[in-house]
Amino acid sequence: MPHELQYFRQLLFKYASEQERAVAVQGVAGRFTFRQLLAEVEARAHTLRAQSGGPLVLALDNGPELLFWDLAALFAERPCVIVPGFFSTAQFRHCIGQSGASHVLCEAQWIDTLAELGFVQQDAFWARPVGGEVALPSGTAKITYTSGSTGQPKGVCLGADAMLRVARELEAASRPSAPQRYLAVLPFGVLLENLGVYAALIAGACVQLYPQVQLGMGGASQVDFKRLLSAIALSGAQSLILVPQLLMGLITAIERSVMQVGPLRFVAVGGARVSPSLLARAEAIGLPVFEGYGLSECASVVALNRPGAQRFGSVGKPLPHVQVRIADDGEVLVAGSLLLGYLGEAPVSTPWWATGDLGYVDQDGYLYLNGRKKHQFITSFGRNVNPEWVEAELTQSGVIAQAFVHGEGMPRNVALLWPLDPSTPDATIEQAVQHSNASLPDYARVHAWRRLPSPLSCADGTLTANGRPRREAILQHYQGLLSDIPL
Repeated sequence: MPHELQYFRQLLFKYASEQERAVAVQGVAGRFTFRQLLAEVEARAHTLRAQSGGPLVLALDNGPELLFWDLAALFAERPCVIVPGFFSTAQFRHCIGQSGASHVLCEAQWIDTLAELGFVQQDAFWARPVGGEVALPSGTAKITYTSGSTGQPKGVCLGADAMLRVARELEAASRPSAPQRYLAVLPFGVLLENLGVYAALIAGACVQLYPQVQLGMGGASQVDFKRLLSAIALSGAQSLILVPQLLMGLITAIERSVMQVGPLRFVAVGGARVSPSLLARAEAIGLPVFEGYGLSECASVVALNRPGAQRFGSVGKPLPHVQVRIADDGEVLVAGSLLLGYLGEAPVSTPWWATGDLGYVDQDGYLYLNGRKKHQFITSFGRNVNPEWVEAELTQSGVIAQAFVHGEGMPRNVALLWPLDPSTPDATIEQAVQHSNASLPDYARVHAWRRLPSPLSCADGTLTANGRPRREAILQHYQGLLSDIPL
C-alpha cells in the first residue's frame, strides 16, 4: 500500500478509536461517525475486491454514498473514475469507453446509456465483462477527467500518494484557522473538491455532502444563489472551496446584509482568475478568503495563500510538496505530485510539467499568474493581452455574468457580454465596463462591446463542460456580431 494511503487509513482508524462520537460525514442519508464511516468503507472495499478487474466508475450525486465508494476504491487499490453530473451523454460514453470500466454506480440519468453500452445490473453495480484490458499507468488510483478546451474530456491518471500528499498539505495550510465543519459546494467529481474532502477528513473535521440541487447548483454554471447562500448559512460551515463566480455571490450577499460571515474561517478560491478588487471586497467585510492555483496534471493544488502567508494579486506560495520555476518565455513549470500519464498515452517521464500558464515568482516566493499562454493575443500596437485577466475584472463586478474579450491584431479591444440579470439596461452594463476599465492599463481596456443574444453555453458549443469559454468556437459563432462592433 502506498505510504500516503497507509498514513491516511491509519489516521481515520485513529479518529474512529479516539473520537467515537465525532461525526465524520453527514448528508441527506444521515450522520456517520468515523467508526461508522470506516465500517461502510471497509464493507464496500471487500465487495470491490471480490469483483473482476477494471476501473470503477462513480456517476453519483454528492452525498455520503459517493464518499463511501470513493474511499472504498482507494483502500481496495482499485482505479476509480468520478464523473461530474454536468458531463454530457457523449462525454459520459467517452469516459466509460476510454477507461475500460467494468463496474458503474450511477444516478438514473445514466442507466439507458449504460444499457446501450452492454452493461447489465448486477447487485449494486451496472457491470459488463472486461474486454481488452486498457493499459493504465502503474499505480493509477484515480482517473480524473478534465474537459479542457474541447468537448472530449481527457483522462488524467493520478497515484494515491500524489493526491493524498496534496490533501495533507491543504490540511496543514488551513490548520491555523482550525475549521471543523467543511461544506462540499462543488461536485465531488471535480478533483479540487475531492481533495478538499480528503483534507477535511485528515483534519478530523465533519464533512457535509449534500446533493447539488439542494445547494442550488445546476450543471456546470447555473446557480440559484438564494438556495446556495441559505445552505451555507444553515450548514454552519467553517470552511469551503469556491470558484470566483460563487465567491462573488457570497461577498455581494454579505455586503447587502443578506447574510453574515458567520462561522466561516477558511474560504479557498480557485479554478479561474480572481479579480484583486473582489479579494479587496472580501477583506473589507472580514471574509477570510485564500486564493490558490493548481491543475489536474499536478494533482490539483500547487500554490495557496494561507493564514500568515497571504499576498493579494498572487496565488500564494507553492506548497511544500512542489517546486515551481519560470521558463524563459514566462511559462510556469512545476515538479512534484505530477500525473502518471494521460489515459491512452505514454506514461509521463519528465520531472517538470509545463502548465501552459504564464507567470512569475516575486522575491518573497509568491507566485503570480498572467493567464494562459495559448489565449494571449497581441494588439495592432504590439501589446500582449491575456483576455482572462480582463474577463475576470468584468465578471466580478456584480453586473456581468459572462464576458468574452477579443483584440488580436486590432487597435482596440472589444467584448461580448451577458449580464447576471437579463433585464439589466445597457447603461448599467456600460457603467460596469467603465468601472472595470478604471483598474486596467489602457491597452487592456474594453473600448467597445455588444450584448450577447443569449448566454454562452455547453449546448451551443461556446463553453466547455466546466464552464470555460471555447474561444475559437465563440469567434466563429459570433463572427457577425463581433465584426459589427465599431472600433
